[in-house]
Amino acid sequence: MLRVGARRLIEQAVEAELQELLMAHEDRRLADGRAGVVRNGHLPERDIQTGLGPVTVRIPKVRAKTGEPVTFRSALVPPYVRKTQSLEAALPWLYLKGVSTGEMSAALEVLVGPEAKGLSASTVSRLKRTWSEEYQAWREVPLDRDRWVYVWADGVYSGLKAEQAKLCALVIIGVNERGGKHFLSIEDGVRESTQSWREVLLKLKSRGMNAPRLAIGDGAMGFWAALEEVYPQTRQQRCWMHKTANVLNCLPKSLQPKAKQALHEIWQAETREDAGKAFDLFLVTYEPKYPKAALCLEKDREELMAFYDFPAQHWQSIRTSNPIESTFATIRHRTKRSKGCLSRDGMLHMMFKLGQCAQQKWRRQRGFEYLAQVITGAKFRDGIEVTASNRAAA
Repeated sequence: MLRVGARRLIEQAVEAELQELLMAHEDRRLADGRAGVVRNGHLPERDIQTGLGPVTVRIPKVRAKTGEPVTFRSALVPPYVRKTQSLEAALPWLYLKGVSTGEMSAALEVLVGPEAKGLSASTVSRLKRTWSEEYQAWREVPLDRDRWVYVWADGVYSGLKAEQAKLCALVIIGVNERGGKHFLSIEDGVRESTQSWREVLLKLKSRGMNAPRLAIGDGAMGFWAALEEVYPQTRQQRCWMHKTANVLNCLPKSLQPKAKQALHEIWQAETREDAGKAFDLFLVTYEPKYPKAALCLEKDREELMAFYDFPAQHWQSIRTSNPIESTFATIRHRTKRSKGCLSRDGMLHMMFKLGQCAQQKWRRQRGFEYLAQVITGAKFRDGIEVTASNRAAA
């Protein structure tokens, strides 16, 4: 994933350099008005050795149809360069500092060495505009070509600050009827308010997104109130990972290991009935001395159990908001250690680029062949589809 991301970043930067060269010769024209300096294919691909293995690069060529010959030489990837410094250090700079004004050259210098100093400010600005254009175009992509079955929602706090407030991205990931997982929304929000989430959902609806069968997320978001307004028919599933952490925070540290195991016995139960028994046992055990912990669990009981009405093959995915958590874990890790500020646009573009890179490596939804039954409204009990035969047996 890192190598693919680095290759794309290099290609975009080289393309920005090429555009600057072509614009410098814009006045060179043929008699019929056509451009006198044009693209002319690419040089053979070559690998640059990095700390994470080879990264393939492809450098374009130009041809002058009139006047003196013109040769395109990239300041970022000069001829014969074969080795770079380690990408482990480069990637945080590329995505965290590289989107900030004036920092791109320093970021690319970490990747390819001192040759990157040859990049002009206009080349850097062109590259940043390309990212912005890609993000804006992605926000308008129609969603009515797919049937969206499940969505995961979460507010991702970057750790970076703007105007004395932490920047927060409202993120939604969806899985379609073929099992493909895609980012549907990465929007900015000062906090996870109902109004902010309402705007996100209304935007998705205007792009043609159908009402998903199930939405998964943390219980402390304004997302749920907004969902009930925009997509009232969508079922709700609270994230067990977040709920476990919230409940344990209400208990003394000495009791947390035992309580955590008791919570696992709820959502790992084979049937809703067994989960209900484990749920009641937890309440009876901890409510007398720790009523806050019991209340924290009890208030979302129905929403925590929703996954039992969906295929068992999907339980691993729909019990938590892990698709978002795992994808943005690196962002949280890096931004907590980043000093200084990143602009609102810079943060969104960074998250968008990272997200698009990660999305290409996502596997299809486990048990995707059962998504059709979910879409058509088939009934499931304890993860098993209810049919005429097993209904009679029950």
